[in-house]
Parts: sequence; structure tokens; C-alpha cells
Amino acid sequence: MRALEPWVVQPLETFLAESGARLTLLMTSSGQVVAQHGFSRSVDVMTAAALGAAIVASTEELGRLMGAARFEALVHGGQRQSCMLAAFATPRGRWIGLVVFGPETSVGIVRLFFDQMVQQLTALAPREQQPAAPMLAENFETELNASLKALFGR
Repeated sequence: MRALEPWVVQPLETFLAESGARLTLLMTSSGQVVAQHGFSRSVDVMTAAALGAAIVASTEELGRLMGAARFEALVHGGQRQSCMLAAFATPRGRWIGLVVFGPETSVGIVRLFFDQMVQQLTALAPREQQPAAPMLAENFETELNASLKALFGR
């Protein structure tokens, strides 16, 4: 398990131990990865983050157009693996969790422990966020590589 924010580690480790999740990705609503578990290639993490953020954004916009409330979670149930995608509020802004799990656990168990993890993250999140430096095109690749190195230790 890798995390860019040290206060995320304990809640994520507890979630992983209790839920039986195979893969987990925590990201901001823009797709910036905060923590990951189970992914072995950075390209898989970046692809999953981009797709997860896009799915949440498009689903929330469809809901807004229909006058519906924000969704709680989207679940895709497969025979060998299932996937849950859930957006949630933190003191650091809106985050997204992507969880892949197998038949050894259930969506109810995953959701229960995911909700507990969200409560822990909300309680542990530093309240003051340092103002982010503007992302400049010339810094993008350097910052992306630094984040990937932190997430994968390479």
C-alpha cells in the first residue's frame, strides 16, 4: 500500500484488513491519486484514476440534470470480481474511492468498512490545506513522476 498523505495510511490499512478488498484507489475528484493498494503498474493506477473521476463526474452531472441527489456509490457485480466506486466529502475536498473485491466478500461488507474508513479519514484530515501552487505545463511531468515514484517507490 502506498499513500501520498501519511494520515491516510491507518484508515486505509484498517479498511483493507476488514473488507477483503483486492485493489483500492483513493483519489481527488480530479483524478489525482492520494493512495493505492494492489496495483502493480503505474499506468493501471493512472488509467483507473482517470476513468473513476470521469465516471463520477458524468454520473453526478446526469443526476444534476435530472434533479436528483448525488449518488452514494456505483457497484458493478461480476462473477470473479466486483467494483465499487464512491465519492465522499473530506475536509480536503471531494474524494473518490475505487474498490475491487472478489467473491470472498460482499458489497455490503465492503460498503460498511468503506463508510467507516471515510469517517476515519474525515476525522484525521488536516483542516488547513496549504494553497496549491499553480500547475504549470513545464512542471507537470516532473510533478507526475514525483507522485508516481512516491506511490510505487521506484
